[in-house]
Amino acid sequence: MRPKLRFLSDELIEQIIGEARDLLCNLGVEIHNTNAVKLLTDFGARFDKTKDRVYFTADIIDKSLKSTPSSFILYDSFGKEAVDLSGFNVNFTPGSSAINILDNKTGLIHRPTTADYIQFAKLMSQMNFINSQSTCMVTADVDEKISDSYRLYLSLMFCEKPVVTGAFTIEAFEIMKNLQLAVRGTKEKLAEKPLTIFSACPTAPLKWSQVTSQNVIDCAEYSIPVEFVSMPLTGFMAPVTLVGSLVQHTAETLSGIAISQLANPGTPILYGGSPAIFDIRYETTPMGAMGTMMIDCAYNEIGKYLNLPTQAYISLSDAKLLDAQAGLETSMGATLAALSGINNVSGPGMLDFESLFSLEKLVVDNEICGLVNRMLKGIEPKEDFPSQPRFEEMLRDGHLMISDHTRRYLKEEIYFPGPVIDRANRSRWQEEGSLTMGERAEAEVKRIISEYEPIQLANETKNELTDLMLSEAIKYGMSDLPKI
Repeated sequence: MRPKLRFLSDELIEQIIGEARDLLCNLGVEIHNTNAVKLLTDFGARFDKTKDRVYFTADIIDKSLKSTPSSFILYDSFGKEAVDLSGFNVNFTPGSSAINILDNKTGLIHRPTTADYIQFAKLMSQMNFINSQSTCMVTADVDEKISDSYRLYLSLMFCEKPVVTGAFTIEAFEIMKNLQLAVRGTKEKLAEKPLTIFSACPTAPLKWSQVTSQNVIDCAEYSIPVEFVSMPLTGFMAPVTLVGSLVQHTAETLSGIAISQLANPGTPILYGGSPAIFDIRYETTPMGAMGTMMIDCAYNEIGKYLNLPTQAYISLSDAKLLDAQAGLETSMGATLAALSGINNVSGPGMLDFESLFSLEKLVVDNEICGLVNRMLKGIEPKEDFPSQPRFEEMLRDGHLMISDHTRRYLKEEIYFPGPVIDRANRSRWQEEGSLTMGERAEAEVKRIISEYEPIQLANETKNELTDLMLSEAIKYGMSDLPKI
């Protein structure tokens, strides 16, 4: 039996959706993109030009939800199925777009470089319980105008896993789309086997910028999946109540789905988000707060009620170091997300309000994901009835360590974590150096990177990726790319 968790009743979900629909139709959404406005007005929406406000219709909302796929699959660089975003399947991916990286040994932070990003991509190729990679950190050694596409380029060059990414400018989409076409070959093959998910973030409250709404439309043209990342902040840029914030989140997400589906019906989407409670004491948005995680799990229930695949920024921490707070917030988030059945869980590796990435935390979080995966398998009998033969064997032999039953089910029943998790007795732990978890994680990062084997993309594909990226860099005044 697979364990599950719920925060909302069906009746409350229906009330929240009803209120969100009323907001879209009666209060409207501020949209600063003529293409998006035209899409909506062509299908009957009313536009108030003086306020840049679009008033939806019930028909638009219903039509959009009807055409949205209930699931989709992501594929790796070689076209192999990698991430199944359906039902209650749970997949993990690192957090995105950190502006700093942590040096675990010194506790200091610095702006990430190409070398840091390559280490991350190499590490990701061997994170067995993290299903996709993300453009997790913003490299500081290239022009900021190519930072979005450059991160995708490095991900594709060094790791075969699909990528959760996004564009912060309209211009960046073109090169990012071309990088994917270089791997897949054609627009049709890319639509058939998606390689990336693009994040699209409405602005709270109830607003779409020129850039983000255009990204949604551009992704739809190529059937590139989009995760909608609504970010209500309770008591600040959203009602202070969790239900009120859920109403806002639902309205903003439904408005994005409408833009996407009117642009190209059937474009895959994730019903996602990155909401947070607002801690008025520090004026921060804690991702590790229980209220934040409850909103995540609850809007996931709304997404599932609408028969849509889901995403959340959860399983991360606001701690500044790889410490106890990092562990408790991340593991609690991963457990709640898994029990709720969030399809794509974004967070491993991330610290400090989504601004700091840690390679050491990534390998620790990979173990957390492994533990959670075991939990999701639940408890089921495996040749346990009748039970008497097992006990007769144990009484006869004094143990069951080499029993046929033990050998048959040992690895299936019991998850054995890697060396990051200490399970030695104290004397052995002391003999092996009395290492802290941070020190064990450092050693594991070094070991994994040293054993990295280059991705087996065809040389022609790698050359095409590099040529595309170099042309883009030259366009913005760079003479060459950093050495990789």
